[in-house]
Amino acid sequence: MNTDFSQYDIFFELTPDLVCIAGFDGYFKKINPAVKEVLGYSYDELYSNPIHHFIYQDDKATTARERSELLKSTPLVNFENRYLTKSGEVIWLSWTSQPVQEDQIIFAIARDITHKKELETDRNTLLTNLTEINKDLRHIGHMTSHDLRSPVNNLLSIYELIDYSKITDKETLELLELFKMSCEDLREKLNVYSKELREKQSLFIPVQEIDLKKVVRNVSKSISTLLKNSDATVIGNFTELPKITSNATYLESVFLNLTTNSIKYRKVGVKPVISITSTRVGDKVHLIFSDNGLGFDLEKVKDKLFGFQQTFHTNKDSRGIGLYLVYNHIQSLGGTIEVESKVDEGTTFRIILNY
Repeated sequence: MNTDFSQYDIFFELTPDLVCIAGFDGYFKKINPAVKEVLGYSYDELYSNPIHHFIYQDDKATTARERSELLKSTPLVNFENRYLTKSGEVIWLSWTSQPVQEDQIIFAIARDITHKKELETDRNTLLTNLTEINKDLRHIGHMTSHDLRSPVNNLLSIYELIDYSKITDKETLELLELFKMSCEDLREKLNVYSKELREKQSLFIPVQEIDLKKVVRNVSKSISTLLKNSDATVIGNFTELPKITSNATYLESVFLNLTTNSIKYRKVGVKPVISITSTRVGDKVHLIFSDNGLGFDLEKVKDKLFGFQQTFHTNKDSRGIGLYLVYNHIQSLGGTIEVESKVDEGTTFRIILNY
């Protein structure tokens, strides 16, 4: 089939984005100069080789699956994959494509998002480093409060062994009494400090009253495109406990990571449904996240679930950072997190915080 593309020449020449028309046979039919400039190949090389020839090896399978859906007249929106330039550089492109069945062609436009991906990597590395530093500082706090109590107790024990009948100097007796009071005061302060670290672990984290509906709105707004493209539904039920006292930044990060994880690991052909519920159990706050996604085998992942850079699916976007951050945020807030999941039956995270 011969199709005249000359009518699109002005559009092709003016746009800085990568614009192309591809055939259902998997070859470029027309490309703008930006495609040639970004990928570095000649026009002859780009037209004579199938498109998958230029795709980064690790992304070929995922791209092929998306392309098969595209050929079924399903538009492609903001699909990200990597290409290998002629110089050997790996670049990230974000594609939006529309098939035209009657002409057996695909109109596609892409944007180079390599810089954005590098910034995301740097941000995640920074967050990870900050989390590690925070964890180390908490560890030092625990160690200091624990290790100092022993010598303080020893000093008080030694004081109890002193035979006051042998001390006749009044000033010395007064100094010994002051010494005892100081040791007891130090021991009491260490006990209080250790208790606060153990129970809250949030001694230096600012907290405030937080409207949970507002948190969901903020998160949903920040990923509105992702929610729309994945046709995901987020259902918040905060009737029993609409507000809690916590750290807004940490809590939004927890909501964001759990929500995006549910969308990332959704089942093929099933619209993601994410349910978030709040309740009070005794003196604890329970936040329950449930989804209808892929789930996973808890017996296999065990203690690796919240580990750094641990992934349990073949999803190309898996970095193993999201749940790691969630776990450390919850720990920093003095809480715990429990998980229930089965393969193909979704996952439930239960976050337990102090009320």
